[in-house]
Amino acid sequence: MNTALLRKRLPFVFISVTVCLIIGFVSSVVTQSSVNDWYLTLNKPGFNPPNWLFAPVWTTLYILMGISAGWVWAKGFHHKWVKTALYHFGFQLLLNALWSIVFFGLQSPFWALLVILTLLVMIVFTIKWFRLVSKVAALLLLPYLAWVCFATILNYKIWELN
Repeated sequence: MNTALLRKRLPFVFISVTVCLIIGFVSSVVTQSSVNDWYLTLNKPGFNPPNWLFAPVWTTLYILMGISAGWVWAKGFHHKWVKTALYHFGFQLLLNALWSIVFFGLQSPFWALLVILTLLVMIVFTIKWFRLVSKVAALLLLPYLAWVCFATILNYKIWELN
C-alpha cells in the first residue's frame, strides 16, 4: 500500500478507534460497578476466564474494531455500501454497550443473553457489509466475532447456573 493512501486513511482510523475505545470505557464504568460485588456472587462455569483478562482482550478488540471501521469509512461515506456497513457497525456497537448495561448494570443475565444474541447477528451482518467494502476490514472483525461467540456461551451458562 502506498504511503499517500495510508496517510489518507489514518484520520478515519484514528477517529474510529477513539470512538470504539470511548464506548469501551463507558461500558467498563458500568461493568466495574458490579464486577467486584454482584458478579463475584454468581455461579460461573469452569471455563470462565479470570477477571483480569477481560480488560486487555476488550481493549484489543475495540482497537481492531476501530481500525476496521476506519478502513471502511475511508472508502467514502458517499458510497451506499460504506454507509450501510457503518450503520450496521454503529448499531452493533450500541448493542455491545447495551449488553454491559443489562448484564452488569441491571444485573440481568437473561435479558443480557437476548441482547448478546442480537449483537451476534449484527456482527455477522456488519462483517458481511464490511467484506463488500474491504476484505481486510472484515477480517479484522473476526476476533471480535469469536470473542462474542465465547461471551454468548459464557452468558448462557451464567444464566443457567443462577
